[in-house]
Amino acid sequence: MGRSESLKRDSVMSNGGSAKVKGTLERKKSKSFKEGESYSSWLITEAPGSIAAVRREQVAAQQALRKLKIAHYGRSKSTLTNFTSSKVVPLVHPSPHPHPQRCSFITPTSVSLQNSDPIYVAYHDEEWGVPVHDDKTLFELLTLSGAQVGSDWTSTLRKRHDFRKAFMEFEAEAVAKISEKEMNEISTEYKIEMSKVRGIVENATKILEIKKNFESLEKYIWGFVNHKPISTNYKFGHKIPVKTSKSESISKDMVRRGFRYVGPTVVHSFMQAAGLTNDHLLTCYRHIPCTLVSTNP
Repeated sequence: MGRSESLKRDSVMSNGGSAKVKGTLERKKSKSFKEGESYSSWLITEAPGSIAAVRREQVAAQQALRKLKIAHYGRSKSTLTNFTSSKVVPLVHPSPHPHPQRCSFITPTSVSLQNSDPIYVAYHDEEWGVPVHDDKTLFELLTLSGAQVGSDWTSTLRKRHDFRKAFMEFEAEAVAKISEKEMNEISTEYKIEMSKVRGIVENATKILEIKKNFESLEKYIWGFVNHKPISTNYKFGHKIPVKTSKSESISKDMVRRGFRYVGPTVVHSFMQAAGLTNDHLLTCYRHIPCTLVSTNP
C-alpha cells in the first residue's frame, strides 16, 4: 500500500470518527434547545434551586438572624421579641403583609377549619417550640400531649382550662394525692376518660420520684438533650417526623420509671411543645425567634 493511500485512509477514518462524536453530542442536546438562540447566564445563576439562589437565601437568613440578635440584646430601639421563661410574644413580622408565613400545617380556613382555629394558631405562634423550664408547665404539656392521642391538638387546647382546674394547676404534689373517688368525680365533671385521669395521677407520683433523684422534672427532661434544644432545619411539613430516636430513648426511660401515656410519638409531641426541639419550618416566621431563645436563654 502506497503512502498516499495510507494518508487518505487515515483521513477518512478521522472524519468518520468526528462525525460519530458530533452525532452523539447532538443527540444529547436538550430538546428545548434551539439553534441560533442565545441563553443568558442569568437563567443559570438566578433560577430557583440554583447554587446562587440557595446562597442568597442563606445570606438573607443570616442577616435576619443578626438583626434579631441586635434587637434581643437591646442595641436597637425596636425590640421585636419579648422572651420569658415559658412563653414568647409573637414576633412582629417585618413584612407589611398582615399574615406572616407560618408552618405549612397552619393552613388557610378554606383548606382546613381545624388547623386554622385561632386557639391553634396562637399555640403555634406563642408556645410551640419555645423552651419551657418550669416543672408545672412541663407536667401540663406532657399531660396535654398524651390527652390529644385519639383526638387532636385543637380539641385538647379548648379543654386546657378544664385540665388545669381538674388537676390543681398541675401541682404534682397535689395531683398525686387525688383519691379514687375524686378521680371519678373529675372524669364525670370534666368529661375526661377515667383511664387518662388515672394515668395523670400516676404520672404525678412518678414526677415526685423524679424530683427526689434529679431535683426537678426540668433537670430530668432537659438532661436528655444536654440542656440545649435541638434545632432542626426542615423545609417541608411532611418531612417533620412523628417520632425520633431521641423521643424513643426518652420514652423508653419514662416507661421504665412507670410513666403512662409516654409513647415515642407522644414524647416527640411533648418535646415540640416544650421546646426541647424546634421543628418550625425554615420558612416559618417563628423558626428564627425560637432558635434565638434556644441559643440565648
